[in-house]
Amino acid sequence: MHLTRHTDYALRVLMYLGVRNGKLATIGEIAERYAISENHLMKVVHRLGRLGYIRTIRGRQGGILLERDPREINLGEVIRNCEDDMAVVECFDPSTNECRIAGACVFNWVLDDALGAFMAVLDRHTLGDLLSPAERIAWRLGLPSR
Repeated sequence: MHLTRHTDYALRVLMYLGVRNGKLATIGEIAERYAISENHLMKVVHRLGRLGYIRTIRGRQGGILLERDPREINLGEVIRNCEDDMAVVECFDPSTNECRIAGACVFNWVLDDALGAFMAVLDRHTLGDLLSPAERIAWRLGLPSR
């Protein structure tokens, strides 16, 4: 399973905000700390806001922060909400499948089982679990520790 850059950035934004511990952050600040595209990050932040993971505050003193406690943000849920396509191989999507052995091959069942196991592990963890080394994460990002 390969997560898209969008999902990767979404998780990074959530971790950044979790390390900030309720303090406002800006998209520009996050983009700079991670050395990633601010334009791409704006799309990610917009989606996270629509999904209810973060709150955006407009204005000169505005910014973004977590809407929920990190222990209430399930990683499997975030990934399902951010990934547009969980198809590991072509035959997962019957509408676009052109595989000549589809219907005879059972590899898609094996991969579906593997994907289920992958998501089951993520479902057991929260953003709070990712923040257990918060001081090390903050240090790596050049932020003051809590």
